Amino acid sequence: MDASSSDGRPKAMKDQSLIDELWQKVRRKHLFPELPRPAVGETQGNVALELKSKQITLNESFLDRLSGRIGRKEALEALLDHGVGHYCYCPWDFKTHLAIYAEAKRVLGDKEMARRAASFFTDVVVDTNCVKRSDTTLPSLYRHMEKGAVENIMVSLYETIWGMDLESGDNHHRVVRRLARIPYLDKSQWPESAHRFTRVIKEILEQEQQEQSPSDKEKNDNMMGDHDLSSFSDEEVDQGLRDFARESRGLKEFREIIEDFENDLKDLGYVTEGGMGRGKGGLIDADILYYMKLAENYSVPVRKMPLEKRGYMHPHSHRPWELGKPVQDIDVWTSFGKIMPGITQTWRRMAGKTFGDQESTPDCLILIDSSGSMINPRKNLSYAVLGAACAADAYLRNGAKVSVYNFSDAPMGNRIIMDFTTDRAAIYSVLCKYFGGGTALSLKDLDPLLATTEKADVFLITDMKITNLGKVIAYLSQIENRITSVYIGDNNHAARFKEAMGDKAHISIFNVTQKQDIPKLVLGKIREYFGGPI
Repeated sequence: MDASSSDGRPKAMKDQSLIDELWQKVRRKHLFPELPRPAVGETQGNVALELKSKQITLNESFLDRLSGRIGRKEALEALLDHGVGHYCYCPWDFKTHLAIYAEAKRVLGDKEMARRAASFFTDVVVDTNCVKRSDTTLPSLYRHMEKGAVENIMVSLYETIWGMDLESGDNHHRVVRRLARIPYLDKSQWPESAHRFTRVIKEILEQEQQEQSPSDKEKNDNMMGDHDLSSFSDEEVDQGLRDFARESRGLKEFREIIEDFENDLKDLGYVTEGGMGRGKGGLIDADILYYMKLAENYSVPVRKMPLEKRGYMHPHSHRPWELGKPVQDIDVWTSFGKIMPGITQTWRRMAGKTFGDQESTPDCLILIDSSGSMINPRKNLSYAVLGAACAADAYLRNGAKVSVYNFSDAPMGNRIIMDFTTDRAAIYSVLCKYFGGGTALSLKDLDPLLATTEKADVFLITDMKITNLGKVIAYLSQIENRITSVYIGDNNHAARFKEAMGDKAHISIFNVTQKQDIPKLVLGKIREYFGGPI
């Protein structure tokens, strides 16, 4: 049962009434964000508020502890400003959240400390923005709330950059001077500023962690609330992962950061179930997620199959019948039953064209080389895997199926054959497989794959150092499928392949002198092939 306030009403009910009174004022200050009405309740840990799925929950116990030091309405308005500020200003989107955390992690190396540092940094940004640009009761809240070691430094920092006496009683003057030089309201510098911020408070966080016992963990929560993935929607997380994959410093950093958020992502459905996917299952594969999200940054239009003429003729238009012309094409309904030149109408027939399946995007068989001369995609960014992933993404987006033949020394068993599927996770998982041996195709494997679908496109990506290259050339020359070949470097094998295949109308060949050019070819030259005029 809720405790009652002095007027006899339950405190939760009175708090909710005050929130209703304040909510329009707070929304107006923050330009009317689309957020549900905040609620009062209990939050996890010792924090003032939570923001989950855009729902702000204010901690009743935290408000009770402020009783007698600050008015209830003042405290509620301050917390609402803080919560809405995180949604509207910083971190704003999930990519920014990850970028700020990544800089903190780069300094500290410890996941939990990096979360705390990132959380404190975004608090400074949000609170300073509120104080500088609107009327807020946040200074009064910070003056009277309980403070831990880091909170004391933050309040002392606020005294300096806000120009107010907040009764911090803190003597970390050197630390505060360094923190006060950071441009918190310059969005373009947030990652760099977060890095500087974390370096300054690193020693304090490390000392705090050393002195902390397991039972004290809750006491060392950020009093204003930690910020995690739960405040973002599924779509915002998807977009953030896509952007962070593009802007991160590479596979290693992406993997490390994503693994730090493993539990959060699992709660949102990013788990493995026979590969990366959504639903119940095992832990996420960060490497597969990296190529998946990185490939989603590129859009490759797929040229659809041209219309085909059929052997049958169909009535197309009328023309006058003439003496000596066949009578079987006379349209009796428009000739009024008369067989007379100039009056009698006959059908003009044309060859039929197919508009159904032949107008759709063909399926695609991806042949990807994972021999020792190719980059291991789980150690470094493989532009070959990225290029194949972009091609796979293009076909899948157009409703087609994709099959993958990952090969090294295929005749010796170093290969994976995956049937045509739309399971994106399974496709990327096979693309990321690395054998690291010799290079040879087992051509007898390809016919059964190609026989399962009509005229699938073939996408080959390799350095062409294939021991049975002559047989590969002969095989690709005799099949009727459209073939896109992307090869790395400029060697004798590649020159031989180009000379033998260069005049084949169904084969498009792209030469790459640097591995970094592979994604550009997928997005550029292949666009001419797929999207050009029929």
